[in-house]
Amino acid sequence: MKIFLDTADVSKISQSYETGLLDGVTTNPTLILKSGRQLLEVISEISCSFPNLESISVEVVADTKDEMLSQAEKYYTISPNITIKVPCTIEGLKTCKFLSNLGIKTNVTLVFSVAQAILASKAGATYISPFVGRWIDNSIDGVQLIKNIRKAFDYSGTSTQILAASLRDVRQVEQSALNGADVSTIPPDVFWGMYNNIMTKSGIELFQKDWNEAIENEKV
Repeated sequence: MKIFLDTADVSKISQSYETGLLDGVTTNPTLILKSGRQLLEVISEISCSFPNLESISVEVVADTKDEMLSQAEKYYTISPNITIKVPCTIEGLKTCKFLSNLGIKTNVTLVFSVAQAILASKAGATYISPFVGRWIDNSIDGVQLIKNIRKAFDYSGTSTQILAASLRDVRQVEQSALNGADVSTIPPDVFWGMYNNIMTKSGIELFQKDWNEAIENEKV
């Protein structure tokens, strides 16, 4: 499974990028607002600083296809790894179809049903973003949504990738992977949390203790 980082904080992207395990980045207006910077400035810096990323999602926010395309042009001309994120609405999917026909990567966001996923796939979306955590927040099984979309996509043979979004913790990442997500986009703290396991920690401590004793015995 590919791992994208869900943030607009360049310093946090850099820390994760250095591991060699990061495949992409997703942003949205809320994350840009938290960064305190201008969208175009942030996207340009991310693209320039991390050229090996598969995808950098940047969201357009408008009411019509023409307005979305006008916004999108400012971003997809920056670099081939820019992915235009559009909402799963009629105008958003019109925009997706137009951009996909031009060979520009797209990410259809705010997907909450198999029906929406099917439409986004038919519009040529590179990625679709089912919001797992937000469904769970409303007492609906978001992981089951991933599973159902995977089943539908496998039947149709589409190349659209399922990008599990709105993930709150490591378990949701695991469950999304086990149920067919191609990608998970996660906050930085969840990325670092994936490394943690109490058994790994205790095992390292035991090995270190035994190593230290072995070194001391050699000195005798």
